[in-house]
Amino acid sequence: MTDIKKGLGGVVADETAISKVNPETNSLLYRGYPVQELAATQPFEAVAYLLWHGELPTDEQLAEFRATERANRSLPAEVKEAIDRLPLDSHPMDEVRTAVSVIGAIETAGITNVLDAAGTPSENLERSLKLFAVLPAIVSYGQRRRRGQEIVESRDDLDYAANFLWVTFGEEPDAVVVDAFNRSMILYAEHSFNASTFTARVITSTLSDIYSAVVGAIGALKGPLHGGANEAVMHIFDEIGTASEVSAWLDTALAEKRKIMGFGHRVYKRGDSRVPTMKAALDTLVEHYDRPDVAELYETLEDEFVSRKGIYPNLDYPSGPAYNLIGYDTLTFTPLFIAARVTGWTAHIIEQQASNALIRPLSAYNGVDERHIEGYVPDTAAVEVQERPEEAAG
Repeated sequence: MTDIKKGLGGVVADETAISKVNPETNSLLYRGYPVQELAATQPFEAVAYLLWHGELPTDEQLAEFRATERANRSLPAEVKEAIDRLPLDSHPMDEVRTAVSVIGAIETAGITNVLDAAGTPSENLERSLKLFAVLPAIVSYGQRRRRGQEIVESRDDLDYAANFLWVTFGEEPDAVVVDAFNRSMILYAEHSFNASTFTARVITSTLSDIYSAVVGAIGALKGPLHGGANEAVMHIFDEIGTASEVSAWLDTALAEKRKIMGFGHRVYKRGDSRVPTMKAALDTLVEHYDRPDVAELYETLEDEFVSRKGIYPNLDYPSGPAYNLIGYDTLTFTPLFIAARVTGWTAHIIEQQASNALIRPLSAYNGVDERHIEGYVPDTAAVEVQERPEEAAG
């Protein structure tokens, strides 16, 4: 009997040097560095550089990297026009997916040989950095458009995190908010062969281009069992209302066998190692905005759920209320995830290209046995063709 690994659980599909969960310390490592150390000490630009190049940048390398990133922050007119043509009630994930697709069409225009579409490693590093640079403009404009606000142009005197907040809200953010936001971006940047990253690698394995792979990854991230969970956490908070209502709400939710988003993880068995860092960032925001009610609701729900089910929070649990306090609409949470994870996706795309094999798993057929159309007479020539050795990969 075929041993089927539903959801590819436990299957090791390939090697990667980009990240791993260290089971001994229950820590997520980016190129060997514990992510909590990176979040505490590095700007997001340095972590992006690390994921793409394998080492943290020197001061000179970081300065050059930042100069290139800041030169590519503006939203192209064609991309803005494409977003403006979408209905205002389009999901923001669809906006971002469309914007990246338009950028890909522009950047790869004129490439007529399909074998050239994948690009060279240096071309894809350049494309990765450009996507990284422009995504804040895409995500922020989506939120501002839905609020009836005009676009805010990027500034080249602010680092990545501060500029992201600037183009979203049109105000220079306080340092505590920049720090919390920067940490969240680092924590979301990469996580091994998760669903969206694996999607990007599958698309890349066909020798498709980097933009197609990122668009596919965005589609995978949209699902609530992956990236949409941080949105779902805020919907739960809104539904509960106050800490005093947690117990009754949880009684009903568990009786209805509802999935409580923001808890549990396919990889971590002793709790998501990223949560303490993000919870600390949330605590600074609670104090900054004087919102003890948020902390009370957060901690009450966590305590109740863990005591009842023994399932611990994942990164989406503290990031949802953190983004809400900063001022992001709930629908914008998962696009923020894109802006962070594009660094990890593109690192994996480049790694896949460097040692590529078409990803083509088998399946166990469980349909009806072979049967035939009554009165059908087979074409002898066609049968001979079918019996020849397989020549195509599909």
